[in-house]
Amino acid sequence: MKKIILLTVLIVFGLALLSGCAALKGETTGEYIDDSTIHTKVTSVIVKDPDAHYLKIDVTVTQGDVVLQGFVNSRETETRLIEKIKEIRGVKSVKSLLKIEAKK
Repeated sequence: MKKIILLTVLIVFGLALLSGCAALKGETTGEYIDDSTIHTKVTSVIVKDPDAHYLKIDVTVTQGDVVLQGFVNSRETETRLIEKIKEIRGVKSVKSLLKIEAKK
């Protein structure tokens, strides 16, 4: 009987510990999948844009908020990318930290 009680207590503590891990990061599994999907779609928008310098743009997505960092060749390219990214399902906001790259 003592073994059953001990096993039950261990299971309860184990479940409590595992359920707490998701809360530590502040994301549910669904939010993580959504952010990953958004990241993939944003990267696709950048790759498909003829003027974007894909290798110089870093994309970060946290709970639907997109942050772009890096370089583009013009403000028009930046504006076009932001507008396309805002159309992606699940995107709450887009923050651009993009800089204009000086032409050589």
